[in-house]
Amino acid sequence: MTQLRALLILGRVSNLPTIWSNCLTGWWLGGQGCPHKLPYLILGASLLYVAGMFLNDAFDATFDRQYRKERPIPSGAISRRAVWVIGFVLLSIGAALLFLVAARTGIFGLALGACIVLYDAVHKHVSFAPVLMAACRFLLYLVAASSGFNSVPGIAIWCALALASYIIGLSYLARRESMPGPLQNWPILFLAFPIVLALIINAGEFRKEALIVAAILAVWILRSIRYTIWEAKPQIGRTVSSLLAGIVIVDWLAVPDVRQYLSIVFIALFLLALALQQFVPAT
Repeated sequence: MTQLRALLILGRVSNLPTIWSNCLTGWWLGGQGCPHKLPYLILGASLLYVAGMFLNDAFDATFDRQYRKERPIPSGAISRRAVWVIGFVLLSIGAALLFLVAARTGIFGLALGACIVLYDAVHKHVSFAPVLMAACRFLLYLVAASSGFNSVPGIAIWCALALASYIIGLSYLARRESMPGPLQNWPILFLAFPIVLALIINAGEFRKEALIVAAILAVWILRSIRYTIWEAKPQIGRTVSSLLAGIVIVDWLAVPDVRQYLSIVFIALFLLALALQQFVPAT
């Protein structure tokens, strides 16, 4: 049971609902491909994410031994070698599954896998690591959109950029959780770009739905950052975990034209992400 929990923590599985919502959104923006291939897309993307989280800890083992001794590798719950092996095996299986969706989806998946490994390898050493993390989620949208009948339309790219902006703001805060340094507030403005884009592009029949979801996202962002910005003792970890769950709302905002039952799916994924964080840390 202890080793199972170590694996769940390594994989940061509480964030998987955000991967599923990314896939659903990209698939919808791409014109909705064959529904029977959607499970391959979701499973492949999930394995790539979990693999990335495993490799993240494998690359960071030396750092974690000094600053995060509670992580599975420095605590002795699992060996670094085992984490390397599991990470690359999952990465290979995930990429292979995406080729079962479509050749172009598999190619985008390879690009995503390469971006994941690059981020894991250098994120503790470069200041632009939040941009690399954002690039991973950007590519995930393109992976999902490429599985649709319309491949990767312009709207999918714009929405991917909006999500990437949100991730940049979130990742900047996450870096301040484990690395020393003063906290600057201006990168938090990146969190607002999905709202700005939604208000610009939804000027027609979906304006009302977009306004409602945009308001929900705005309230959630403010609720999340208050733990860091307006508290006497900043709780960056709590802010980051909350913003991670908010990725599902960003996805929902990208597709205000979804049918009502799919809106319920987004709400369920958001609540699931929050529930899973009670058992497995999101960061």
